[in-house]
Amino acid sequence: MAELTTTKLNPESHLLLDQPILRLPVELARKNFKLAALHIEHDRKALTGSLKSTANDSLSGKKTIAETLESLDNMINRMKNLKRKTEAFHEEEKNIHRQQRKRLEHLHDIYQIPSLADVKYDEWSRLRLDRLLVDYLLRNGYGESARALAKEKGVEDLVDVDVFIQCHQVEESLRRGSTQECLAWCAEHREMTRKTSNTLEFELRLQQFIELRRKGSLLEARLHAAKYITGNSETNGPEFQRAAGLLAWGPSVRVEPYRTMYSQSRWDFLANLFVRTHHELFALPERPLLHIALSAGLSALKTPSCHSRYASSSSNASSSTTTVCPICSTELNELARSLRHVQHNKSSVEHDPVVLPNGRVYGRERLLEMSSKVGLPVGKVKDPTTSEVYDASVIRKVFFS
Repeated sequence: MAELTTTKLNPESHLLLDQPILRLPVELARKNFKLAALHIEHDRKALTGSLKSTANDSLSGKKTIAETLESLDNMINRMKNLKRKTEAFHEEEKNIHRQQRKRLEHLHDIYQIPSLADVKYDEWSRLRLDRLLVDYLLRNGYGESARALAKEKGVEDLVDVDVFIQCHQVEESLRRGSTQECLAWCAEHREMTRKTSNTLEFELRLQQFIELRRKGSLLEARLHAAKYITGNSETNGPEFQRAAGLLAWGPSVRVEPYRTMYSQSRWDFLANLFVRTHHELFALPERPLLHIALSAGLSALKTPSCHSRYASSSSNASSSTTTVCPICSTELNELARSLRHVQHNKSSVEHDPVVLPNGRVYGRERLLEMSSKVGLPVGKVKDPTTSEVYDASVIRKVFFS
C-alpha cells in the first residue's frame, strides 16, 4: 500500500507548473479579437461617413457622376483592405486555436497515466523538460536556438517563440536607448493595458523628456511635457514634480534624484519595467519555468542534514561513504544551499536503529558489518560519516514514539 501511495501520480500537482501554456493563448486570442474589432469599428465609421457624404453630395449636385464613382471606388478599395485585414486576423485566430488544442491534448495525456513508474510518464516528463528548456532559452534572448530546439523536439505548438522574440527585441531596443519600438508596442496594446495601473508609457514619455533636456532643447522639452506628461500629474505626482525639476537642473547635476534620472542606467530600468509589464499582461511568470521546477524539486529532496558539515562525502573529505542523496552531490549541493527544505511527515529507518555518542543514528547490523569490513577489531564501531571510532558498548538502542 505504501508503494502504491508513493508512485501514484497526482495530475493536479503537475499542472500547477503548466498553467502559463494555457493562459497565454487565451490572452493572445483576446488581443487578436480586440485588434480585429478595433479595425472593423474604425473602418465602419469611416465608410459610413464617406457613404453618407457621397450620397448627399450626389443628390445635391455638388459632385459629378465621375467624382461620385471615384468616391465609391475608394470605399470599395477600403472595404477590400478591411477584408484582407480580417482574413489575417482569422488566420491568426485559427493558429491560436490549433495551439490551444495541442496544449490541451498534451495536458490531458497526464490524466491517462496511472503511476509515476509508467513508461508514458517518462515520455511526458521528457516532453515537458523540452518545453522548459525552450522557455529558458527564450527568456535569456536565445530566440533562434529556442526555435531550432522547439522544431527538433516537435514542441512548436507547446511554446510561444514569437511572443518572447518580440519581447526580447523591444527590450534590447530600450537597452540601446530607443523608445520608439516600445511606444509602438504600448499603442498596439493600449486597450489591454488601460485597465491596469502600469506606468510604462508614462516612464517612456518621461525618458523622451529627459533626452530632450540632455540635448539642451529646453523649448521642445517643455512642449513635450505639456503634451505627454502634464496630463498624468494626478496619477504620477512625484514623478511629475521631478520632471519639472529637470527644467532647472541640467545633465551635469550631482543632486539626487536628478542625477539618477540623467543616468544611463535608467534605460535598464525601462527595459526591466517593459519585461515585467509584458509578462503581467500575458499572465507569464517573471522567473523561467525551469527555475521554478528546479527550485521545487531541490526543496522537496532537501533535508536539514544536506548542508551539515557531516553531510556527505561531497562536503566532508573524511567520510568513508558515498551518499545517494542528490542534494548532497557535488553538482547540486551548492545550488540548493539557499533553498528551504520541506517538512517530511514520514521517514524510513532501519529495523534496529542505534545512536552513537555524537548523536548520529544508524542500523546496528549495518554499522557492525561496515566496521568489520574496514578492519576494526571486535568491539569497535566507526561512524561512516565522520570516521569517529567508538566502543561498541557505548552505542544505545533507539526507540521511536
